Amino acid sequence: MKKRLSFQQNLLVGSLLFGLFFGAGNLIFPVQMGQATGSNIMPATIGFLITGVGLPILGVVSSAISESESLYDMAKPISSGYAILFTCLLYLTIGPLFAIPRTATVAFEVGMHPFIKEEYLKLGLAIFSFIFFAFTLYFSLRPGKILDLVGKYLTPIFLILLSILIIATYAKPMGQINQFSPQGNYINQPLFTGLLDGYNTMDALASLAFAIIIISNVKKLGINNPHLIAVETCKSGLFSIICMSIIYTALVYMGATSLGSVSRADNGGIILSMVSEHYFGFIGQVLLAAIVGVACLKTAIGLITSCAEMFSKMFPNSISYRNYTILFTFFSFIIANFGLNNIIQLSIPVLMFLYPLAITLILLSLLNPFIHKQKDVYRWTTGLTLIAAFFDLCKALPEPMQQNLAVKKIVGIAHLYLPGFDYGFGWVLAALIGFVVGLIIWSIRRKSTIVNVDTRH
Repeated sequence: MKKRLSFQQNLLVGSLLFGLFFGAGNLIFPVQMGQATGSNIMPATIGFLITGVGLPILGVVSSAISESESLYDMAKPISSGYAILFTCLLYLTIGPLFAIPRTATVAFEVGMHPFIKEEYLKLGLAIFSFIFFAFTLYFSLRPGKILDLVGKYLTPIFLILLSILIIATYAKPMGQINQFSPQGNYINQPLFTGLLDGYNTMDALASLAFAIIIISNVKKLGINNPHLIAVETCKSGLFSIICMSIIYTALVYMGATSLGSVSRADNGGIILSMVSEHYFGFIGQVLLAAIVGVACLKTAIGLITSCAEMFSKMFPNSISYRNYTILFTFFSFIIANFGLNNIIQLSIPVLMFLYPLAITLILLSLLNPFIHKQKDVYRWTTGLTLIAAFFDLCKALPEPMQQNLAVKKIVGIAHLYLPGFDYGFGWVLAALIGFVVGLIIWSIRRKSTIVNVDTRH
């Protein structure tokens, strides 16, 4: 049995990690954030990197450390019912409900929209998304080729194309960062707002799904010990961390300086399009279409593969991997045609609910060598986090729903009694209290068990 991967193998797995994570939202959200941060770019970027880069890598590592073969295994200490429900909800969120349709709509909005007249946009989206998902389905039905496809080909192509645009941004800046004032929550809460913006990438959620692909490929390369898998994943993850951090920082900088030459926009895709046109004109539009198309395609393949593998394992007697792949691809195609703005708006409340639960599960899994998947610790931590996360969901609902009297009362209670709620982190104290209560109950039960054993002897 091998004890370590070669440098080339670590680089290949790291490239796979980066390739799977970096997709649709990873391009549009940091650029959009850059325009809003203004002179507060540093704390906002740090916050974004914590949740957009750090958490996803921890998610994969936590799966290896906890010796979990799936998200279901990671969540099972809470209860089998919760594990099934949480797994299904998370996979549907990063799958056919939001993330997979978003890959096609982002690729269309950024890459194709500028070339299509307004009256033909719906037809254009339908044709484009059909072709996009036809390619996605072809490669998703061949999961054994994903390491070569993403790691060896799509990721390097994507990096080369994106580097051209980033180098132009630094070589000839469109403006100076300090020229522009921060907007909205970036004025007084840049760090916390950046942390929440990192949620939009969905990468921490996706990491719990991609862990299956990463760990299986590390095993194929000859590493089978869970501890060694975690070590090699960390080493490979360094490549992904460095690449993602550099690109995110460059994209935020691009957005922040863009105001010197282009107007503000509500959509990061529009900003990218304007920046690309500013530097390269028509050729820039073609370059951007290639960048976004490659980034979104590789992410869609990874998500479809992960979702189909998970559901086929959870429900082995129902539908095959092949049929799940076809089903998820079809639903993603349908939802993609509702448009990018609608998908983003509807996904935010779900992310505000799921992210706290995912983060606490990642942290509990990382602590597995010490807490040994102890049910009381898992249940109390998750239970109190779930309650707090529900308040976050209500706060993030679309504006018309927030006017509902019941929703107003729920949000009002959270404002009064949940520290950190105004910053989007009211769940942190709840999770910490649940963790401490779980440890105390576990300690009491251990002492009771020891006393009973001593009494018998």
